[in-house]
Amino acid sequence: MIITISRQCGSGGHTIGKMLADRLGYDFYDKDIIKAVSVESGLSEKTVEREGEYSTTSLLYNIAVNGISPYNVSSKDHMLIRDLVNSYQVDFIKKAAEKGNCIIIGRSADYILRDRTDCLNIFVHGDLDDRAKRVVEEHEVGEADARQHVLDRDKKRSKYYRHVTDQVWGMAENYDLCLNTSKLGIDRCVELISDAVK
Repeated sequence: MIITISRQCGSGGHTIGKMLADRLGYDFYDKDIIKAVSVESGLSEKTVEREGEYSTTSLLYNIAVNGISPYNVSSKDHMLIRDLVNSYQVDFIKKAAEKGNCIIIGRSADYILRDRTDCLNIFVHGDLDDRAKRVVEEHEVGEADARQHVLDRDKKRSKYYRHVTDQVWGMAENYDLCLNTSKLGIDRCVELISDAVK
């Protein structure tokens, strides 16, 4: 089973994924995707983070995802940075899924792995005030800036997702399970996903 978790900023998606991985004994991929792609591509982690989930990319990404034109070393030498990052990221996510039993946070993994029958795709969201509060507590963002930080991140993720998938980020029909952490809490969301996996 592969679990993909898309999430609004500050909704607790990362925390839920990590708790699930610990409970189920699954591999967990989030920030380590950035590190792996950085090592593989030779780009800085900052560049990979920026281009890997927030940048608008070209048609090359969709070609890579659909497998129409597999990337090779020589073609990667001539790509724009955003396409280069995405091609390495797609490769990493597909290889991680092939190993089985893993949880992948964000990075359009639900779309990249859409043809697999062993995926459970989750979307985690929450009320803006709750998400802003979590960002202040967990990411050391100032209270005055927290709401705008959350809105900006969500806007970038939404644009990125729409561009590379031609789907609407957060639309229920694109996921198997949508969970509101403001209503359910982190622990209950972990329980519900765990039950769905079983």
